[in-house]
Formats: sequence, C-alpha cells, structure tokens
Amino acid sequence: MDSGLCGNNIAANEDRLSNRGADLQEGIGMMPYSRVDRYHSQVQTKKQEHTMTVSRRQLFAAGCALAACAIFFLPEGLAYEGKIALLVFLLSMAMWIGTTLPAGYVAICALAATILLKGAEPELLYQSLSAEVVWLMIGSYVLGEGVKQSGLAGRMSAGVLRRAQNPDKLFFWTMLALQPLAFFIPSTSGRAALTLPIVKNLSVRLKEKNQKQALAVLVPSVILMTTSASLIGAGSHLIGLQLLKEATGEGISYLKWVLWGAPFALAMSMIAFAVIKGYFTKGKSQSWKAFKEPASVQADSPAPYSKNEKKALYIIGGLVILWMSESIHGFDIAFITILGAAALMAPGVEIVSWKDGVKSVSWSLILFVAAASALGTNLVRTGAVDWGSGKLFQSLELIGNFPEWLVLMVILLVGVTSHLYITSHTTRAVVMIPSLLLLSETLGMDAGTVVFLSLVGMNYCMTFPVSSKALLVYFEEEEINYQAGDLLRLSLILMPIYLFVMILFYFTYWRWTGMGLWV
Repeated sequence: MDSGLCGNNIAANEDRLSNRGADLQEGIGMMPYSRVDRYHSQVQTKKQEHTMTVSRRQLFAAGCALAACAIFFLPEGLAYEGKIALLVFLLSMAMWIGTTLPAGYVAICALAATILLKGAEPELLYQSLSAEVVWLMIGSYVLGEGVKQSGLAGRMSAGVLRRAQNPDKLFFWTMLALQPLAFFIPSTSGRAALTLPIVKNLSVRLKEKNQKQALAVLVPSVILMTTSASLIGAGSHLIGLQLLKEATGEGISYLKWVLWGAPFALAMSMIAFAVIKGYFTKGKSQSWKAFKEPASVQADSPAPYSKNEKKALYIIGGLVILWMSESIHGFDIAFITILGAAALMAPGVEIVSWKDGVKSVSWSLILFVAAASALGTNLVRTGAVDWGSGKLFQSLELIGNFPEWLVLMVILLVGVTSHLYITSHTTRAVVMIPSLLLLSETLGMDAGTVVFLSLVGMNYCMTFPVSSKALLVYFEEEEINYQAGDLLRLSLILMPIYLFVMILFYFTYWRWTGMGLWV
C-alpha cells in the first residue's frame, strides 16, 4: 500500500512538473541555441511588445502588392504581357521583402505564374538556366572549393601568422590577405565560410575579448568592402550586368570593373580597419596590446608549395589573364570560368573531385539567380520598362535639372540604404536595378555608370547581422563573435564615410578613368 501511495505521489509530481514545463514553453518558448536564434528571439519579443507597430518592410511589401493589383486599371499603352510582367514582379518583390519564404521558391513560382497567365512562353523558364550569370556562378563556386582543397587557404593563414608580431599587424595582414579572395570566390557568404577556420586559428593568439570581437567584425566587414573589387565579387554584380545587357546591349568588362572597383575596395578596407580598431581600442589601449607570440610560429619558414597548390595557382593565374584579355580572344567570362572549373576537376589534376565540385555549388542560390534574372529580363522584353519610361518622364524631368552631385547623391543613397529594407544582397539588385535603368534612360544618363555606382552602393550592408550572410557567419559563431549593438554603432560611423568616399572617387579617380553620369 505504501509503495502504491508512493508511486501515485511520484506520478502526481511528474504531472505537475510536466504541466509546469508546458506552461514555461507556452509562456517563453524554447530557449534558442545559437546567437542568431537569440537575436531573432529578442527582435520577436520587441515586436510582440509593440503589436500595433507596422514595420517599414511590411508597409513596402503591402504597397508593392497594392501597386501590382492596380496595374490592370492603368490607362492603355501597356500590353497584356507587360501588365503580367509588372504584376508578377511587384508581387514577387512583396513576397521577398514581407515574408520568410525561400527567395528561390518565390522566384520560380513567379516564373510559373507568368507562364500560366500567358504573360510569357515556357521558354522563359527553360532559358533562365542558360543565362551567363548562372554558369559564371557555378564555375566560381568550384574555383573557391579548389582554393580550399589545394591548401592555398591554409597557406594564407600561415602567412598572416608569420607576420603578426602584435595585434595591429595581425589585423592589418588579415585585412590585406582578404583582398584577393573577391577575384575567385563569387559569394560573400562563401568567402566568410572559407575564412572562418582560418580566423579561428588566428584568434588563439589574442588574449582579450575586445580583440576577438574586433577580429570577428573586421573579417566580414572587409569581405563586404572587397566585394566591389571584382566583377565576380557578388552575385548581385552578375545580375545587374545581365539586366544592363538586356536593356541596353552594353556591359562592363572584367578589366574595367577591376580598374574602377579594386582601388575603391582597398581604400574602404583600410578605412574599415582603422575605424574598427579605433572603436574597440577606445579606453582599452592596454588590453589591446595583450598578445600571445609563440616562438615556434615566428621561427617557422614557409613550406614549399605542394603540387596541388602549384596546379591551383597556375589555373587561377591563367583564368585572371583570360578574364582581363576578353576583348582579345572573344570568349566571355562565364565560359572561361567554366573552363577553369573543369581544369580543377580534370583527370591528372583532380584538385577537386567531381562529387566535391558539385557539392560546393549553392544550388538554391543558383536557382534564385536564374529565376530572378528571368523576371527582370521579362520586364524589358515585354516593353514594361519602356512604358514606365514614358509615364515617368515628366515627373523625372525635374530631377534631370538637378546638379550632377545631387543626382549622384540620390543614386548612392538608394543603393547604400537599400540593405535596411531588403536584406538579401541578390534581391536588392533584382529589385533596384530595373528602376535605376529606367531612371538612366529617362534622364539620358550613362546606364553602365548608373549600374556600377548602384551595385557598389548596395555592397554596403553592415548595419544589422541579418543584412549579410557574411556577417551572420561570424555573428553566430560561439568561439569568436561580436555584438549586434557594436555593429550598429560601427555602421553609423562607416555609412557616411562610405558615401563620402564614393563621391570623392567619382569626382576624382573614376572621372579620370572615363566614368561619368553624362558622357
């Protein structure tokens, strides 16, 4: 009887504990495990405290949806196919911005809806995968995997360690070592993922928390700044140039992009290095000097290049030469990149196996880029862009009378602030570039200049961890990370500097090398 009573008491206690656990789960939810989860949990809590507040993203998404629904009530002048193109594009934009649905899924469904509504032929979907940008990104992902598996990435880490005699030198050489990655790794998130194990290895020499936080902010910041150095530095560049080519038949060569973008990227990287160092050393100059300096690392000399490293260097060096001489041999960048990827996986070379090469490609991003580019292309093919140009000419005529510096400021502000309401780098290009091409056509501006300035402006996305996947990679890392508040305060300093440096470059170096809004 006692044992039965004891069993009943135990069962009752278990029930009470279970109910308390359920109540706790209902009241506060399950505790998030990662820093990203905790960050989103805090954001969600704040949203629940202000239930009547409507975010700007929601307002923008609702406006896009209403604008899309109003298209069929517009005056004559736009063909049915053009109305469908605008309708689907605006609704897609609303879904990208206002929902958490996968961007690639939304883009593919948008293409399917366009075809179902007889706004385009099925070839629009099929041909989307034949775009130059798609194959360029596929090849670039394989190149990045080749750099990793060949051992070149590990050599870069060792090279930084040999030169790092104090925290300042460690940070400076890390910043310089990140510069060339934008020339053969096409994704900011890919570069962040590649550098994370290297950075964790470097961080063991840092003693203080503020040093490790500074390194965790510096690396993704420089990755974002160096994006502007290369044509393949980000998928948004490739999408923007694809839309430019569809709209005007023109483009920006690999060499011209490097000529314009590389000096700006290096300048902004050095400025970011100085600002981040100053921010984290303020009032902590003594702790900043703390440094572990193992004698064994200093004494080590560079190991001879392995066969795989030499093969990778030869292939990458050959690719860079071919990219820069596109006007001579006539083969486009995408085709050359695929040749390089094939060379890395070729029998006898096999730096990357076929299986690893295929696995290295972010296929979800590839599908999104293909479908989103097709949506933008369809706007041009159906005459929607031309129709919009005619309708908006009178309202934009006033802007055309503004001085050049003011027009430049408007374009740059649109690009630099776009990350505040469109978190995806690629989506920003898909959403913004068609409108900016329309603006350039209406005002008689050089479309290539407008697209370049806009894309470089969009490369700034440092305000929140969710603004860039490169930032998220380091934000959620437990061993070496930073605080969201520090990132926001740094952005308040760097954003106006970024704008000022772009304006300075435009009226000096870029103007001297042939760039101009009106040429």
